[in-house]
Amino acid sequence: MMFDHDADKPVLDLTPEQSWNLLEHTSHGRLATAVGGAVDIFPLNFGLSERIIYIRTAPGEKLAALTVHDTVAFEADGILSDEAWSVVVHGTARQLQTEAEIEIARATGVSPWTPTQKESWVKIEATNISGRHFIFGAQPESF
Repeated sequence: MMFDHDADKPVLDLTPEQSWNLLEHTSHGRLATAVGGAVDIFPLNFGLSERIIYIRTAPGEKLAALTVHDTVAFEADGILSDEAWSVVVHGTARQLQTEAEIEIARATGVSPWTPTQKESWVKIEATNISGRHFIFGAQPESF
């Protein structure tokens, strides 16, 4: 088991430190954006450095949404046979402009999943992080 739970508590609220540690050991998640009352979710891979999330993308809906409204949510999770975890980051996204910023992003090792050109870089600076860990099991009987 990744984390110790109190007896009879299958859900554990994680500390920010535990949440960041989980993000450091995965490379895929989902980015949620909201523009004009419409919410979108984009699956993506990411890199992490100094508690900043970096993504690499191409021009399109995702990048346009970040330009219009920079407040985003990011979620990543992991599922094993008998446990799971979920981490949610709320923050501000900004497209990187300078070569120095892009070099930091490149150093995280993010590369496209598909053979496409993705030369736009975005960083997400967290304003809040929360996480939960779950132990799987059957639903208890109601009395």
